[in-house]
Amino acid sequence: MPAIEVRDLTKIYRVYRKAEGLWASMAGLFRREYRDVRAVDGVSFSIDESEMVAFLGPNGAGKTTTLKLLSGLIFPTAGEAAVLGYVPWKRENAYRRRFSLVMGQKNQLWWDLPSQESFRLHKEIYRIGADAFRRRLDELTDLLEVGHLVGQPVRELSLGERMRMELIAALLHSPEVLLLDEPTIGLDVVSQRRVQDFLRFYQEERRITVILTSHYMKDVQALCRRAIIIDEGEIKHDGPLAEVVDRFSRHKIIELQFASSDIPRDLGRYGEVVETRPPRVKLEVPRQQIPEVLSALLSNYTIEDVSVHERPLEEVIAEMFTTRDEKPRQSAAAAAAIADAK
Repeated sequence: MPAIEVRDLTKIYRVYRKAEGLWASMAGLFRREYRDVRAVDGVSFSIDESEMVAFLGPNGAGKTTTLKLLSGLIFPTAGEAAVLGYVPWKRENAYRRRFSLVMGQKNQLWWDLPSQESFRLHKEIYRIGADAFRRRLDELTDLLEVGHLVGQPVRELSLGERMRMELIAALLHSPEVLLLDEPTIGLDVVSQRRVQDFLRFYQEERRITVILTSHYMKDVQALCRRAIIIDEGEIKHDGPLAEVVDRFSRHKIIELQFASSDIPRDLGRYGEVVETRPPRVKLEVPRQQIPEVLSALLSNYTIEDVSVHERPLEEVIAEMFTTRDEKPRQSAAAAAAIADAK
């Protein structure tokens, strides 16, 4: 059963266009020019109960705007959405008690007070019973290893510690839907891993529905099996995360180990040399030319070991948004090299 259903959701912002200069500013007092920005443009998707989905895209793609619409913070220009059967922008109290939004760049805890004071405020806001509050707080602080820090002012905590406190505040009322917007932004590797491990365990144990936006593909690969990719307000992909590389990656990596540390200088004929660590070399080659390139390499050189693997997910995602209009990169020289081998 879907926990989240979105149909043709659209959000258009009317933005004032200001010309440069004093006289232009004076003219703007009497006649203003505006332009429409489509932050979300007819988006439709459905997410089942207890599913964890990655919501990916470049900056300005509409990810945060979509989460704000689903949390009821802003109103749509057009379209429909239902979360747990509620229309988010009606802002019913019954709905507010069943979801939570965590934004990596926004704080919900009082900066100058210890986290435990903010937690007590959440207890009253969400009308959590005393026993349930104490039980949940003890469980969450234990899982996130911050029990000794709840009495310390938030301003004195590290970024990783603050984010773990933010997660506790978001989960104290046991929400059924959790919206995570860049929860590990700016965190070091150790803090990222702790947050990942916690989210994976908590989601599996409580079976809550999670939407995760992140620019860290390690977060996405560690937590999600499905990805929705949005760009310029439109959905470009909605399906298994594993299909993203197959669908959008134009190249694969051929890793070669030569018999000696003398690397041939003409390997660029077969593809782009992306790494050289004698006696090993990595070549980036168009997917459709892998068999021919391998045959040519094995015919022309003495190679001890060879392997073919996919490019990293973060590279594929970056390529989607930076080279979407470019043609495949194999040169005429590579084609000639393959022909010579034949």
